[in-house]
Amino acid sequence: MSLSIGVQMDPISKIDITGDTTFALALEAQNRGHSLFVYEVDNMSSDARNLWAHGTNVILRDDIGNHVDIGKIEKRNLSSCDVILMRQDPPFDMGYITATHLLERLPASTMVVNNPAEVRNAPEKILVTLFPELMPPTLISRNLADIRAFREEHKDIIVKPLYGNGGAAVFRLQPEDQNLSALLEMFFAQSREPVIVQRYLCEVTQGDKRIILIDGKAVGAINRMPQQGEARSNLHGGGTAHATALSKRDQEICERIGDELRKRGLLFVGIDVIGEYLTEINVTSPTGIREMSRFTGQNIAGLFWDCVEAKHPHHLSNGILHP
Repeated sequence: MSLSIGVQMDPISKIDITGDTTFALALEAQNRGHSLFVYEVDNMSSDARNLWAHGTNVILRDDIGNHVDIGKIEKRNLSSCDVILMRQDPPFDMGYITATHLLERLPASTMVVNNPAEVRNAPEKILVTLFPELMPPTLISRNLADIRAFREEHKDIIVKPLYGNGGAAVFRLQPEDQNLSALLEMFFAQSREPVIVQRYLCEVTQGDKRIILIDGKAVGAINRMPQQGEARSNLHGGGTAHATALSKRDQEICERIGDELRKRGLLFVGIDVIGEYLTEINVTSPTGIREMSRFTGQNIAGLFWDCVEAKHPHHLSNGILHP
């Protein structure tokens, strides 16, 4: 089976292939004989009938500094693609949401991964609230009194943007810290969105586990260790990846959420687990498979394409418009 793959991503010439999951997925597709058409979300256009993008055919190599040959810019109707990978990085803002609406209009013959309607309906830090028994104490709010009451109860807290990514603007406020009001003023001056507040989990000093699930089943994990004196373990924020194995609790968490992910057409998902707690369910552009493959030799990108090839064209990936 040879498929035409559209990859909606950030500029491919600028990525760091040593840790880029999108590159790994695209390279595996190429190795299987699938063709690659790469475009950026800003180059999408739609009229009443069609959705197209200006992009390029590419040839990839796993060669740092020489990883891509880029063809001539062309305009392509995205309905001509068999599969679209929606893999541009957040922020999960109105631009991101608009892209999900546009992709949702593609015909059922084009499989979109992840299901764009469910990506839109499942922001990382909100989807997890479907499973309160798995989470640490958490509050989503703009109400100053409620946030202060949460802090009074839990003392040591984490405050972060509700739609942020990569560990950006994540703050730990310990009981003696006097900056809560100033911090909230800064957040709320910049955005009308609530913040998310969670009880600080001291287990993060032992790592924040990223687990990849394909079609609701766990296929690999890494442990991300924060730098000394840091509360953030994200690899983009300076954390380092280490080999790990799934604990019994990790497996329980994955089994508990797997059916919901499958039901929503969320085929490729990365969850974050600190100690005994599930903290996020990442569905936009989860990362980590390059590091997992280096530690274990697993071809997780291969498992992903095994799943896509098995489901295509009998899939439900484009939301309610094309059941």
